[in-house]
Amino acid sequence: MHTTTRPDHEIVIVGSGFAGLGMAIRLVQEGRRDFVVLEQADSVGGTWRDNVYPGCACDVQSHLYSFSFAQNPDWTRTFSPQSEIRAYLERTTDRFGVRPQIRLNARMTRAEWDDDAQLWQVEINGEETITARVLAPALGPLNRPAYPDVPGLEDFRGKAFHSMEWDTGHDFAGERVAVVGTGASAIQFVPQLARQAARVELFQRTPPWVLPKPDREVPRWARRIFRHVPGALHAYRQSIYWRLEARLVGFERPRLFRFVEALAKRHIRRQVRDPQLRRKLVPDYRIGCKRILMSNDYYPALDQPHVDVHTEPLERFTTRGVLTADGVERPVDTIVFGTGFRATDLYTPLAIIGRDGVDVNDAWAAGGGVEAYKGSTVAGFPNMFLLVGPNTGLGHNSMVYMIEAQIEYVLDALRTMRERRLGAVTVRREAQSAFNAALQDRLVGTVWAQGGCRSWYVDADGTNRTLWPGHTYAFRAATREFDAANYELTPAAVPALAPQAA
Repeated sequence: MHTTTRPDHEIVIVGSGFAGLGMAIRLVQEGRRDFVVLEQADSVGGTWRDNVYPGCACDVQSHLYSFSFAQNPDWTRTFSPQSEIRAYLERTTDRFGVRPQIRLNARMTRAEWDDDAQLWQVEINGEETITARVLAPALGPLNRPAYPDVPGLEDFRGKAFHSMEWDTGHDFAGERVAVVGTGASAIQFVPQLARQAARVELFQRTPPWVLPKPDREVPRWARRIFRHVPGALHAYRQSIYWRLEARLVGFERPRLFRFVEALAKRHIRRQVRDPQLRRKLVPDYRIGCKRILMSNDYYPALDQPHVDVHTEPLERFTTRGVLTADGVERPVDTIVFGTGFRATDLYTPLAIIGRDGVDVNDAWAAGGGVEAYKGSTVAGFPNMFLLVGPNTGLGHNSMVYMIEAQIEYVLDALRTMRERRLGAVTVRREAQSAFNAALQDRLVGTVWAQGGCRSWYVDADGTNRTLWPGHTYAFRAATREFDAANYELTPAAVPALAPQAA
């Protein structure tokens, strides 16, 4: 293997969504530019660049779903649309001067740890290799589309695509459209399709719980206050945070969510006139078991003559359309999949090779499933820090808060490595195992385990590999300092590069 004692970069960050950009910005704020961000696409933004389906918007209030160090007084709506969030990320990239550190159209195809040189060998686009002391994958779980295990899609003669791969040039006017799936993306784009298509056939495996969305335009006077009154935006942001954080009690004690179920059922009664359709739309599992969704126009879209909801299992796709288990074939012109993401297959497309030539996916498979220590480090993979790693997801609050907590943990690890002149830090296997055993114990009594549903939060074995089971401030406390005692610390073979001035 090619080795070097002087790396091309101290840190390689992979991905330029909220996590990758947040890490880059905080490094610059710490006076460091000894890093590179690898982005496979031709622009930054991650999820908010890739998902361009009509109606795409955030379901966490934007004044909180944003960086604490880059608060935005000019959000135009309570829950901002995709285009506005993407513009915010582009603007923030320029504001903090990290664009020179970003390499676009640079896909990490392989990363391998060189134990002798204490470096990561990072392959880009299968043709170039760079080296770094630290690898920070910031890929997130929502970037690999999931498709249903239904045969025959290759036989379909019409157009078919996933919501994440939306064909922005496709005209639905006058078409018969099949929508497969009723998750968070579908409830946003189905109302838009219903306004254009001649007919919409919605194939629902499991109905979601949907609450009214308290979305509204942010008035100009409020934006002026946020912009000019010191502390006003921070106070508003804090009020949102604590309101959302209070919801955790219902996820921990599902019985307390009964009144929320009553609100959701009332939402159906108010918006759906057809009693038969209502029955199809009421879930048979506890609210919160799957992601709680919010919409004001999803139910009215379904309660239209040209929209039909089908609950029969899919048998196969045909040349003309969709065949269901009751033997009925429904001809359509276009099929749109709103079937979510492969969230528990965290790094399946990538080869990340740690000590002894072990691929991280093989390590997880051998250990029973995807796991990390504090969602950030994996035994056997020195100097690798995951951002938005296993069990850092949320069902009740803003992921940006969790991302920032992880970033501070990584920054403290980097300081520790520099101060102690360490060449490698590797989480101890026993620390990782103990952390995840305690985490899974906490998940046992929650609605995600007891709610009676099968969600994308859990893997094929039924283990929740996605969500953090407690308060977000508890995660922040756990990641406030790098706990070196839980790591194997290896002295540096050569001195680390001095940090470069910003």
